[in-house]
Amino acid sequence: METNLLEMANNAVDLKSHADKKTTLELIDTAYPRPQLRRISTKNSARSPWQSLNGVWKFAFDDQGKCTRPSDLSHWTHDIQVPYAPESIKSGIADTGFHPNCWYEKEFATPPGEGRLLLHFGAVDYLARVWVNDQYIGEHEGGHTNFTMDITAALNNRGTTKVTVWAQDDPQDLAKPRGKQDWQLEPHSIWYPRTSGIWQTVWIEPVAATYIDHIRWTPDFERWEIGCYAALAGNAPASGIQMKMKLTVGDRVLANDIYEVFNGEVNRRISLSDPGIDDYRNELLWSPEKPTIINAEIELWDNGQLVDKVISYTAMRTVSIQRDRFMLNGRPYYLRLVLDQGYWAESLMTAPNDLALRRDVELAKAMGFNGVRKHQKIEDPRFLYWADVLGLLVWEEMPSAYRFSPKAVARMTHEWMEVIKRDVNHPCIVAWVPFNESWGVPNLVETQAHRNYVLAMYHLTKTLDPTRPVIGNDGWESTDTDILAIHDYDTNPQHLTQRYGPEVKLSDLFNRQRPGGRILTLDNYPHQGQPVMLTEFGGIAYAPEDQPDANKAWGYERCWNLSELEIKYTALLESVNNIEMFSGFCYTQLTDTFQEANGLLYADRTPKIPLETIRAATLSGGLCTPTSC
Repeated sequence: METNLLEMANNAVDLKSHADKKTTLELIDTAYPRPQLRRISTKNSARSPWQSLNGVWKFAFDDQGKCTRPSDLSHWTHDIQVPYAPESIKSGIADTGFHPNCWYEKEFATPPGEGRLLLHFGAVDYLARVWVNDQYIGEHEGGHTNFTMDITAALNNRGTTKVTVWAQDDPQDLAKPRGKQDWQLEPHSIWYPRTSGIWQTVWIEPVAATYIDHIRWTPDFERWEIGCYAALAGNAPASGIQMKMKLTVGDRVLANDIYEVFNGEVNRRISLSDPGIDDYRNELLWSPEKPTIINAEIELWDNGQLVDKVISYTAMRTVSIQRDRFMLNGRPYYLRLVLDQGYWAESLMTAPNDLALRRDVELAKAMGFNGVRKHQKIEDPRFLYWADVLGLLVWEEMPSAYRFSPKAVARMTHEWMEVIKRDVNHPCIVAWVPFNESWGVPNLVETQAHRNYVLAMYHLTKTLDPTRPVIGNDGWESTDTDILAIHDYDTNPQHLTQRYGPEVKLSDLFNRQRPGGRILTLDNYPHQGQPVMLTEFGGIAYAPEDQPDANKAWGYERCWNLSELEIKYTALLESVNNIEMFSGFCYTQLTDTFQEANGLLYADRTPKIPLETIRAATLSGGLCTPTSC
């Protein structure tokens, strides 16, 4: 397995070598933007009825906010390559100044056929207003989540459709979820360039008058069942509507059922034939070591006529907490995570293409990690797809707002609910993280309202998804949480052993230790036996003095040569792997990211030291095997 992973990463697609065969946008557009619900043509199953609108759009800044409708625009000043933000090089604009308003427009051939036409946006930062053929359609607030608009009523008889988008994104508004986007003109410390406007795929999708809108899968390991909720949209369905559902693994059929649709939905538990014994069960279970996917084919029939067909997938896997251990499929599982910011030098938060997302998954696995903590970013669904099918655990973390105010609370709550709805089906996601390091709740220790906010988000998350652990506030100052997550950037292995090693009592740890000068748990929220994990540590920068901008390189410790980096990483990982108190860790970080030079990989994903060396260090230590402890 280890050799295969290393070969996979070392031989992973070289994106530059494909430049002569496919353009970057072609590589993006071949990837279905919504892999959890892939619609198939009911007339020709070989053709997927969707069309990407990525590519050249007309574009203009409106810094003074003078325009409120498309007719207010006197002229378009730029062309832009969607889905890249105007701050990025790949957009063709690369303007990193403060621009609170930007406008987009594109005209395209209207796809033929009857039924409805849906317009999808992967993500627009931050507030998007949309017109179609100069008719106002609606708006969406939230810079990290997808939204869909039915534009059927705005279509005309000319055979073309024009879409206009006004994106508002105040670059200095700290009361909105913004993650690592800097509020200063130039990136500083651990903050990165801003991302404004459209930054994920825009696409259209013809659908029937009544169509499958949403599916939620809920695997039940103990009952050996798959829960399925499916909701319809469009015209109110008449009587006689049925849904056919077929679940398969390879050539093996697990279920092939027909359900009546009532009130526009189907809510069923699909019982599988349970072999009982682990060896047989393991053939169907999903894990990073064996990511078995259950494929789902779902058809909507109206009185004997097929009107809609989608392809989805799920997996039989469960995650839970049992005393001081993280459990995967009912067994203790040691987490070896790496912090993943999800940025690229030329395209910012947008991946250059789908192959780049796959390569990041392959590289993390090749380096010995079984998961990533997606830090301050809601990642493109295509990344989660590759994590699902290749086998990589994901901690999903909400990008922070930095002010505490009623507006900030409302914005984050609304967007976090959209995040969970979008991503809850992905088997790779094993934890939700609404807060990081008390960002957005700066007075958490002293102010009851801040504590109430964290508690509310923890319990809201558990309400929306009771099947996964929730880390209320990752890093320190914990209230209610399923995992006690500690951030400690002391890079001296001996210090970490002294702080968390076998001679340390847990009571002493929580009463005395203050990594980063912060208490680990708030008063009245003592440690109650939850797993303890070191979820940020390391951050060792490689920045030799002879490199350009070496004085701007940022990290928690600095190495002057790669041999020193190898020695320090190896020693640090051996120490952490042997600390029995920990049920897992997350090393900072996967790649260099702008001024942060503390990645195991350079920003272009080239390893700083051999992947084999990184992998051996990541898996070092005597307490845990690569799969359990």
